[in-house]
Amino acid sequence: MGCPLQTTFVAAARLILVVSLLSSLSPLTSYLSPLVAQSAPPAKVAKSVERIFGPGTQVDTLKVDTASVLRVSKGGTLLGFARVRNVKGKDQPITYLVAIDSRDALKDVDVLVYREPYGGEVAYEPWRKQFRGKTTTAPLVVGKDIRNISGATISSHSVTLGVRQTLAELAAWHAAGKIK
Repeated sequence: MGCPLQTTFVAAARLILVVSLLSSLSPLTSYLSPLVAQSAPPAKVAKSVERIFGPGTQVDTLKVDTASVLRVSKGGTLLGFARVRNVKGKDQPITYLVAIDSRDALKDVDVLVYREPYGGEVAYEPWRKQFRGKTTTAPLVVGKDIRNISGATISSHSVTLGVRQTLAELAAWHAAGKIK
């Protein structure tokens, strides 16, 4: 064993090496950050569910595999399901909610947290309303049945893809009886 000073020096050198390696990975960690669980404030989710399904609704959380699904009902009648997800915008995650009715048609899409400095138009009513009533048979593709937003091309493509995937999952889980 070396002297205590030498041991301290070696430990400090190792720490510097680890910190420099981690800092060199920062582009990778910023790319992966949307994959890390991001969420919306619970009050914002509750307000969104109330706006979409109406006041006086009851919301239960169901677990399907590792996913959380909101079951929305009123007076014992199933109104539909909702799920909060994230997609990667240009640089930051976009947190959104997809709600379907009991017949698996898209009820609405709500952008809960938009973190990018530009492209926030995906959260605006005129763009979101084009999703309403769509089912898994719709293409849900920007340039086909979904309009692009100039200046928000990445966001509109990302949210549209995320909505298509979430709608497909919710409808498949409902058809399989995993959510009811």
